[in-house]
Amino acid sequence: MIETNAFQGKRILLGVTGSIAAYKSADLVRRLKEYGAEVRVMMSQGGTQFITPLTLQTVSGNPVSLNFFDADEEAAMGHIKLARWADWILIAPATADCLAKLAHGLADDLISTVCLASEAPLMVAPAMNNKMWSHIATQQNCQRLKQRGIEFIGPESGEQACGEQGEGRLMAVENIVMHLSRKLQAGPLTGKQIVITAGPTHEPIDPVRFIANRSSGKMGYALAQAAVELGAKVTLISGPVALEAPPGCNRIMIETAQQMFDAVMQNLAGTAIYIGCAAVADYRPTHPASAKLKKSAEDDLSLQLRLNPDIITAVANAGERPEMVVGFAAETDDLQKYAQHKLQQKSMDLIAANQVGDGRAFGQDNNALEIFWEGGHKSLAEAPKLEIARELITLITERYHAKNSI
Repeated sequence: MIETNAFQGKRILLGVTGSIAAYKSADLVRRLKEYGAEVRVMMSQGGTQFITPLTLQTVSGNPVSLNFFDADEEAAMGHIKLARWADWILIAPATADCLAKLAHGLADDLISTVCLASEAPLMVAPAMNNKMWSHIATQQNCQRLKQRGIEFIGPESGEQACGEQGEGRLMAVENIVMHLSRKLQAGPLTGKQIVITAGPTHEPIDPVRFIANRSSGKMGYALAQAAVELGAKVTLISGPVALEAPPGCNRIMIETAQQMFDAVMQNLAGTAIYIGCAAVADYRPTHPASAKLKKSAEDDLSLQLRLNPDIITAVANAGERPEMVVGFAAETDDLQKYAQHKLQQKSMDLIAANQVGDGRAFGQDNNALEIFWEGGHKSLAEAPKLEIARELITLITERYHAKNSI
């Protein structure tokens, strides 16, 4: 469903690049205007080969910006004016060439220069041949852009203008507008800095072996996505996982518990909510070997372990303590007892506990939670982790605003 009120008074700068799908940009501009947005258009030279600037000027009601080296425009630093004018920048269609320029910070045409000079959020709707889309170079560029928080809409799969079938079609205009409307809505966490930890930590025994656990990171990554959806500025501090960073969050990859501790403390300033979802190893080898340990048929191997730093306790007692501290408890038995004890012992505001073992939670797509806070409790029945994450983030948001309204 499109939230049409989200567009009222918003200034949207549309970039149109050289794809056959550029013809759809006129309909996109028309829709955005109907919903109350002010729209300006900038085009690449390739884009002008598929749809005329006059068409887009007519439907937008504003002059179309074409040439970075236009003497009249650049006398007034036109590209800087455009960059500052925009509340949002949307590039639709975005070609492989455009994505490559954005990924590598190039500024050799109007669109890439404006994007580099603007602090406005950027959303791209790719459109290209399916082989170009699936090429490793394009996928690496997309991954780099996603890690910088750039939002992707599509592409879709289907028949393409070249006659081939596959992924690479521009997302339908209605779906582009719907995605943008969701982003434009002011969520209950808009502007709030949230730090979330996710995944396991790996504690090295030697250069090839480590101590770890079964955490996949799926729950923490789902929480990051759910928080971004509510408008939060999310820093996701992640152990080694095989997951893509949710669009719109800043991901910091670490390996060990000590590295996670350091990253958390370095990013704590200004944090409104901290969510410790990572399954941090409690212990690490005291003296990891510098070379691979060799197997001996005669001797057992003994490891001396030392305690890792307790990240959530450090956060809860930090001088710049977040306004709300949320932890997780993974238990095989006495779930409520251990969770409530941990809640009080570690000075948390809320704890989410889940039953693990026998194929539950770790590495699975579903989860179920028992949530406790002082004087309160809520159960979340088993469901996909993203669904659980959205319910939990909603509860955390309610508790956060209740705490700060006292």
